[in-house]
Amino acid sequence: MTGKKLGHLTENHLFYIRPTDRLPLVDHAEGIYLYDKDGKRYIDGSSGPIACNIGHADSRVQQAMMEQASKVSFAYRTQFLNEPALRLSEKLATLCPGTLDKVFFVSGGSEAIEAAIKVAHQYHRERHEGTRWRVISRKPSYHGLTIGAMSCTAFHASKGGFDVYDLNFPKINAPFCYHCPYGLTPDTCELNCLDELERIILLYGPENISAFMAEPIGGASTGAIVPPDGYYERAREICDEYGVLLIVDEVMTGFGRTGKFLAIDWWDVVPDIVVLSKGMSAGYTPLGAMVAKREIYDTIMEGSGEFIHGHTYVGNPLSCAIGLKVIEIMEQDELIENSRRLGDYLGRELRKLQGKYPIFGDVRGTGLFYGVEIVRDPQTKKSFPLQSHPSETLQRIAFDKGLIIYGSHYFTDAFYGDHFMVAPPLTINRAQIDELIAILDESIREFLPILADQLHENAR
Repeated sequence: MTGKKLGHLTENHLFYIRPTDRLPLVDHAEGIYLYDKDGKRYIDGSSGPIACNIGHADSRVQQAMMEQASKVSFAYRTQFLNEPALRLSEKLATLCPGTLDKVFFVSGGSEAIEAAIKVAHQYHRERHEGTRWRVISRKPSYHGLTIGAMSCTAFHASKGGFDVYDLNFPKINAPFCYHCPYGLTPDTCELNCLDELERIILLYGPENISAFMAEPIGGASTGAIVPPDGYYERAREICDEYGVLLIVDEVMTGFGRTGKFLAIDWWDVVPDIVVLSKGMSAGYTPLGAMVAKREIYDTIMEGSGEFIHGHTYVGNPLSCAIGLKVIEIMEQDELIENSRRLGDYLGRELRKLQGKYPIFGDVRGTGLFYGVEIVRDPQTKKSFPLQSHPSETLQRIAFDKGLIIYGSHYFTDAFYGDHFMVAPPLTINRAQIDELIAILDESIREFLPILADQLHENAR
């Protein structure tokens, strides 16, 4: 890429850009659209990495940024309290269920997962059960790539050879009904995947298990899988029986994405810890949080008296002011209701494409949070060869046509197949969904002969 001009710049000193990447230079954004330096427009059909829930360049957020920056942008948490952090924590306490009302702010999802892992273990230590440190998570799953978060993540390729740092937390099968590892159907399902949770707890010994962590509705690794009825109610029962904390990772699914404030709100279940980020600031600033039940907080305060954790930018006033404004806009503009209502429409339109193109083996999700599985045979659910990476190819074609979707090629494996996600900002309207679907339809038509050629080449 040396010598290639990016506007008035000669690129590239960014560590995270590969020499083979050919990315356009973004210029500005508005609503559900982004524009590059050449003036080309892109529909943000994935809200970035499923983060930009209220759309781009909202003037109300910009005003809140300026007002807070004119007062104070940073004050360190051990030296000052600040009003935006206090107000945002109070707001989150009212929005989270049950006694989930103690908030620890961080800068992003992986940091929030780390905080959840550590607070869970410290809670058990304060209760003189310090051998409880292992976290059971699911396969496949994605919770981040810091050390603790990576240890909860179950996709080998995403760990990039850093397995030497993996804490080797135990995993159980995700409730992936389309690819049920037990060969069952929704009619015959007896929640065998949760029998496995109990088996693993007993195998390791309850005295060695700290928590069970799950995405309420699957994220990037599974493409919006929705668990069968009774799943979380039974998970809650098992955790309670063995003294294991239930952690829900709402980094992607929180803040109205699925048509409820939290995805776990679709079930009558209160977790012990909730992990938040992405939609919390809607992409306007780095921000996340770990929210714990008051009982957990009280146990730590009555014990050692301090959660042994922290980062420089915890609860900084600028990010918290932005987070407050994002929630205010969500409520004023009724975006959670819009996610429910327009999500139903988006799902119907995606299923029309499924009827038109047999390679759409499964369309799943809720709210404005959908995954589409690409299969070679819709009857057997057989996937395409891994080396063909169909979601990556389709993602690239759609991007060239001005539509951004969220490909999953980094999470592809032989059993769980390949999928992409469609998750536009919650501000999208019906006409814009029609525009999105039209470009996706056009992209698939161009994609099919390319895929056929790839298969022919791989067979040679």
